Amino acid sequence: MKSRLSIIAILSMFFAAAESEASATKWSYKDCVDHARDNNITLRKSRLSEETAAYDLEEAKAQWQPTLNFATSHGFSNYPWGENNKNSYNSSYGLNASWTVYNGGQRENTIKRNSLLSEIAALNTGDVMRSLETDLLQVYINILYARESIGIYEEALKLSEAQADRARQLMEAGRLSRVDYAQLQSQAEQDRYALVNARGIYDTRRMELKKLLELGIESEIELEDVELTAEQVLATLPPMDESYRMALDTDLRLRGLELEKDGSALDVAIASAASKPRITLNGGIGTAYGAPGQGFGTSIKHNFNEAIGLTLSVPIFDNKKSRTAVARAKVQQIDAQLDIDQRHTELAQLVENWYIDTRSAQSRYTAAVQQLESAELTSELTNEQLNLGLVNTIDLMTAHKDLVEARHTLLQTKYMALLGQKMIEFYRNATVSLN
Repeated sequence: MKSRLSIIAILSMFFAAAESEASATKWSYKDCVDHARDNNITLRKSRLSEETAAYDLEEAKAQWQPTLNFATSHGFSNYPWGENNKNSYNSSYGLNASWTVYNGGQRENTIKRNSLLSEIAALNTGDVMRSLETDLLQVYINILYARESIGIYEEALKLSEAQADRARQLMEAGRLSRVDYAQLQSQAEQDRYALVNARGIYDTRRMELKKLLELGIESEIELEDVELTAEQVLATLPPMDESYRMALDTDLRLRGLELEKDGSALDVAIASAASKPRITLNGGIGTAYGAPGQGFGTSIKHNFNEAIGLTLSVPIFDNKKSRTAVARAKVQQIDAQLDIDQRHTELAQLVENWYIDTRSAQSRYTAAVQQLESAELTSELTNEQLNLGLVNTIDLMTAHKDLVEARHTLLQTKYMALLGQKMIEFYRNATVSLN
């Protein structure tokens, strides 16, 4: 009995240690990207579309092959007022083949079009993955920002609680009014509320990450720390026009639109083929049997036949279907070019916006560093006055508020600059590293 209990205790310790190790595992940005690549539902559905496009291409290529089918028919007839045989049975058996010799180039152009569609589907999957990477990057950085915000509000709460406790001592000693004490106590409660709110924002950001990673509600996720120095925050950005040119070269959506334009030209050719002649080669073998009459084997032998033929079909009038199809395809071709021009404009705006935001964040970061130094000095002096019993409640609360805002502004600008730099890096190289 004791042996069994000891085994259970050992197993419990083992599983507890394993659970503790699993919970201690922290996710890097690369870990998130790798997990999303295999599990994100939107990406998996895009891969299914890519697979479907491959099947469509395979079907288009198969149009070069002839068709072959076997057909048989059976019939029974009754002649109620017939003089001799009142009932008869007839059957036929045939093996028929058909092959399109020429259809105006429709078959060839359809294969080319489906080949382009297969490439476009692959590019769309890549674009979905790229969008997923940028979404993960923004959510990842937002979580880091939210986590550090909690630390700021924790420090603010400790400071305001210490100030409120010192104010209570001064009030009990008769050196501070109850109103001043109540104001400092209220400040501590406000900081406590801000801390609770910051923790809620942190949990919300983690939920957004779990959604992108397709993690269940029972999953817990913690992120690795990212070391970021002032030099990295204020790093010089590469030339904007160079980044724009690189973005044009690496953008998968733009490449897909260019293929769509090529495909629209093929659509014009496919639509034009409807007005061209069509040549089809047909052939078959068959036989028949009827009763009453000869025996089955004899009838099958005597009725055996072979046939081959060539069919030429020339469209003359089709209610403007082919002309309309060609016109519609040409409109799509113009629309495809407009989509390309629009994507050029979008990329230019995206790159420029990230440069503006990043430079603004860097400038604000420099100012925030100086602002924080001033706020810390003011807070230190006002706290010394409080410890000495020289209390000006308004100055004390103002210094505390300014200190919290300065820390928050510095933190915000730091991560805004980081996000901007990484997004610019992504547009330039189609990849990004964070850790």
